[in-house]
Amino acid sequence: MATRQLRYNDDSILRTKCKTITVVDDKIRQILDDMMDTLHETENGAALAANQVGLLKRLVVIDYESYYLKLVNPQIIGQSGVQECIEGCLSFPDIFGKTIRPQKVTIQSLDENGKEIILTVEDEMAKCICHEIEHLDGEVFIDKVTEFVDNTIAY
Repeated sequence: MATRQLRYNDDSILRTKCKTITVVDDKIRQILDDMMDTLHETENGAALAANQVGLLKRLVVIDYESYYLKLVNPQIIGQSGVQECIEGCLSFPDIFGKTIRPQKVTIQSLDENGKEIILTVEDEMAKCICHEIEHLDGEVFIDKVTEFVDNTIAY
């Protein structure tokens, strides 16, 4: 098990666009495993993007609800509906806010073996996927918050 150091708040890497992965190999699989280990060792985490652990690579791991995903180069290829969400982020501890997200999204990605997957998710998972893909584009949720809320509200 290997964990990586999380990046926080005003760390410039959080606002830097991540680079596309050209080859999914053992090195990428190891990074994904390390990211998942880091996620599991971090309290109250649902997902993690690579730049949150200091890597400018288009990688996301998710262990939330019934989903356990390791995504390479994920991108949203469809969306519909609108939902108001309560959102938080491991890189911005104790900050929660209301955001507006699509109610349903479809993503295209590679899995940890380089196989293409297309996945459609709704509600909380749609929020989660959007949040993580925005990280890969150097965007952070606090810029989308319409109203900050008490941090005792569950994420």
